[in-house]
Amino acid sequence: MKARWWLYPIAALLGLSLLGTLLVGFAVLVTLPTLPSLETLTDYRPKIPLRIYSAEGLLMGEFGEERRAVVKISEVPERLKQAILAAEDDRFYQHGGVDYSGVLRAAYSNFTSGGIRQGASTITMQVARNFFLTKEKTLARKFSEALLAFKIEHSLSKDEILELYINQIYLGQRAYGFASAAQVYFGKTMANITLAEAAMLAGLPKAPSHYNPITNPKRAKTRQLYVLRRMNELGHISSLELKETGEQSLRIKRKSQEFAMRADYISEMARQAVYDRYQEETYTKGFKVYTTVRKLDQQAAYQALRQGVMDYDKRHGYRGPEASVNFLKNSTPQEEILEDALQNAIDSDDIYAAVVLTANSKSVHAYRRGGENIEITGDGLKFAHKFLTDTVASGRQRIRPGALIRVQKNEKGVWQIVQLPQVEASLVSIDPQDGAIRALVGGFDFNRNQFNHVTQAWRQPGSSLKPFIYSAALEKGFTPATVINDAPISFSAAETGSKLWEPRNFDGKYEGPLRMREALAKSKNMVSIRILQAIGIHYAQDYISRFGFDPSLHPPYMTMALGAGSVTPMQMAVGYTTFANGGFRVSPYFIERIEDEKGNVLEQAQPARVTKNAKQVIDPRNAFLMTSMMQDVVERGTATRAKQLSRTDLAGKTGTTNDHIDAWFCGYQADLVAVVWIGFDNPRSLGDNETGGRAALPIWMNYMGKVLHNIPMAIYTPPRGVTMARINPATGLREAHSTMEEYFLQEQLPPEVGRDDDVAKPSGGMPDRLL
Repeated sequence: MKARWWLYPIAALLGLSLLGTLLVGFAVLVTLPTLPSLETLTDYRPKIPLRIYSAEGLLMGEFGEERRAVVKISEVPERLKQAILAAEDDRFYQHGGVDYSGVLRAAYSNFTSGGIRQGASTITMQVARNFFLTKEKTLARKFSEALLAFKIEHSLSKDEILELYINQIYLGQRAYGFASAAQVYFGKTMANITLAEAAMLAGLPKAPSHYNPITNPKRAKTRQLYVLRRMNELGHISSLELKETGEQSLRIKRKSQEFAMRADYISEMARQAVYDRYQEETYTKGFKVYTTVRKLDQQAAYQALRQGVMDYDKRHGYRGPEASVNFLKNSTPQEEILEDALQNAIDSDDIYAAVVLTANSKSVHAYRRGGENIEITGDGLKFAHKFLTDTVASGRQRIRPGALIRVQKNEKGVWQIVQLPQVEASLVSIDPQDGAIRALVGGFDFNRNQFNHVTQAWRQPGSSLKPFIYSAALEKGFTPATVINDAPISFSAAETGSKLWEPRNFDGKYEGPLRMREALAKSKNMVSIRILQAIGIHYAQDYISRFGFDPSLHPPYMTMALGAGSVTPMQMAVGYTTFANGGFRVSPYFIERIEDEKGNVLEQAQPARVTKNAKQVIDPRNAFLMTSMMQDVVERGTATRAKQLSRTDLAGKTGTTNDHIDAWFCGYQADLVAVVWIGFDNPRSLGDNETGGRAALPIWMNYMGKVLHNIPMAIYTPPRGVTMARINPATGLREAHSTMEEYFLQEQLPPEVGRDDDVAKPSGGMPDRLL
């Protein structure tokens, strides 16, 4: 009996093992029914964001909580798969869902550390946790995770499990999945990443925030080197590859979201349109919106507007530093203070915030976010030079150490002091044949001001409305040669219904009798007023509705002749398309089609086209005559600066409102209409001489010069019923030996000098000469 004492410990151990097995079995029986169904995995439907594309299929915008791009396992580069497995689960293809050696290793580590600090999660267990479970570190959760991992392994193949992991795992910066992370961190498709980039991405799942290469580059590098060492230990890469790859410097995208072009305002318009249709599904179902916007047009519009606004701002002088930072007498490390100071100073594209470190009249040293020290000298100081001297106005802060300034590189790559402009602007361009919007920039910087000035800004059009009044006059029997008196005029309080009104020409000069063509080219206010008097205010108010204007926003007063009503830049663009396309009304549209995540077309645009079903709202002969007269605005009128583009097919009209509050240029070529507006959100004067021709026209020219480059010159052919005749420039009457020619409607030819007995009067009963 004594010899068998050792049987008791063995029996106890067996009993405990049996009890443990029974307990585990009981736990399994209790837990299994609570495990979720795997339908989420077998019918994988991740949250895919709304994506907005240009007409060429280039990504312009993205909306959704999660950035994600779903890929097949066959599309994943082999090196990336190796890196992921080396970092997360090198025995993935050997174990059945739980790596027991890893469990023992983690258990030992947790026991010696006195807490649960190390997990043993396989990729399968991570898939289980990411799809179904919480991330809390409890034994109950780990047990459920292990059981669910077994269930997943029984239902899916290893490649299917790895594919789910690669698409679902969170990798920081709102990026879910490795394909999205490759784009976010490196601006590349997953197929094009290098070994070094693959290793850095593979290091992210452990702690996406901790190893984020944008915010924590040193930690990210340490983690990358660990992954590369593991790949070397596993035989995936050689020692030479380990050394060379580890020494490579990676180009990380500092901006977390970059697209093929700057198109924030039009992308937001597309988002709103889709949300109106699909509500919250907008951000999760992977809808793809293809717009009518073209990359060349959008880039040119964005750059032209930014340049034009900055040029305007420079003409009106430097206003001084934005703020001041006290970093000299502070115990906190200097770099930390500077970074904190720059935290809320949002950069505006290529205009950066910086804190001055040292400053004198010859050079400024400044600190940029991220630790970059820059020097500004020479021409880079000119704009703000007076703020570097003692002559700065009283109460204005000088540029000195601690000053928060804005800097930008010029076209030669040299730093210069600039400032964020206070003025706003907008540009929209439309294809006059069908209303397709080709470019839209609703303001200087969407991140600073989301107000879309193209669609939401109701402003006075000023003289840019005059072509519509002139068009109404042509309908009433006027001709481009009709002579109207450019002389002072006044209206009594009884006539205006309020007080005496004595309008004047912009330049204060009067030229007496002028032909209508001349008057439009020179934008003569007195002529426009007399035209409106002659055709009737209510007629004109009703007539402009043909172009898409709301008559109620253009009250029936004589001030309508000078553009005192309210319009948006979009309305102006649509209005001018009617002149450009020969008299048809087209509606603006910017969404060509909407597709679901699989490419099925959900909606397709059906625009009214000039060649198909657009409505003719004015006589094509009227449109031709107006285009001809607006060509003269460019050739010899208020927009002669546009002649620098060396094109003969440009037409348009400048616009400047009272006190220079709004400046416009609305112009077109046969295939493209573009409208530019510039002004302050809280209306105030742009400054003396800041007319449409000076403030808005250069932006229009910059844009049109780029998009019309290599586009053949358009020829405007007179439609049937339009004839040309020689006229006397002073009287507008026909004169056989004159060198001046003018277009007329066939039935509205003016009398020939010395012969008025057999010439028909213009239709509508209007006289040839209005004095």
